[in-house]
Amino acid sequence: MVKIKKVSLIGLGAIGCAYGSKIYDMNPDSIKIIAGGERIKRYRENGFFINDKKYDFKYVTPEEKCEPADLILIAVKSNQLLEAMEDIKNHVGENTIILSLLNGITSEEIVGKKFGMDKMLYSLCVGIDGNRDKNNIKFSSCGNITFGEKKNVNYSERVKAVKDLFEEADIPYEIPEDMMHALWWKFMINVSINQSSAVLRAKYGAFQTNVEARNLMDSAMMEVIKLSEKVGVNLNNDDVKRWYEVLYSMNPDSRTSMLQDIESCRETEVEMFAGTICKLGEKYKVDTPVNRTLYSIIKVIEKKDN
Repeated sequence: MVKIKKVSLIGLGAIGCAYGSKIYDMNPDSIKIIAGGERIKRYRENGFFINDKKYDFKYVTPEEKCEPADLILIAVKSNQLLEAMEDIKNHVGENTIILSLLNGITSEEIVGKKFGMDKMLYSLCVGIDGNRDKNNIKFSSCGNITFGEKKNVNYSERVKAVKDLFEEADIPYEIPEDMMHALWWKFMINVSINQSSAVLRAKYGAFQTNVEARNLMDSAMMEVIKLSEKVGVNLNNDDVKRWYEVLYSMNPDSRTSMLQDIESCRETEVEMFAGTICKLGEKYKVDTPVNRTLYSIIKVIEKKDN
């Protein structure tokens, strides 16, 4: 088994900063941040303060020639994925492993179509409560990275290599036996609480204490569960209970990523969430009125605020 020594990361939002700082703390020379244009200039001048500790990462432009990375972490938003794929190409080699930490259920196939599915492991992040204000990122929990092949009864050499890195870097992780079920579970969470928090302008605490907020979240969640049955993933009540366990562990003052996007007047990931649900609903003849409504509201908010 090859040991992962060189990690390249693209995307320094809350997720990228949280896990990038863990790898940097393990070994500052083991990680490079890919960034270009004004962004890399700003990063180099200002650095990042992550939980009040300053990090001066090593930054490289997308054009810079370099040795292939052993592992690439993609931590951008869905609307930045195509650009990110172009920006990481100089870091992809024959044996590079790629983890796409994006929300949703489609990014692995999108990246794999360009670089080869043999380089992809499926992945998701759950339980992280990071909030970013410019170059200042704070989180009380970094959650975990759930990753693996589609099936993980026996771990592949690639999975073992990433597992060893995460243990050395003190990054919490899970390797589920059924990775597609896990991906849909996280998709269910994002569709429900991310979008509900965006239209309600509500932090996690509202969903921990307010029954009306939870009812909205649950109604969006039920549409995902119905669709999961159509594709053979079969989310169930145990998955809902598991989400509630995570929800009640979150910092009540933290905000979902979509709420942060709304408050910062940024484009949201509504196409990946409600947009995907509505398309799947049409495909499988499943009515999705809650997600159609959330989609319309969030689109109006985006246009109004931007």
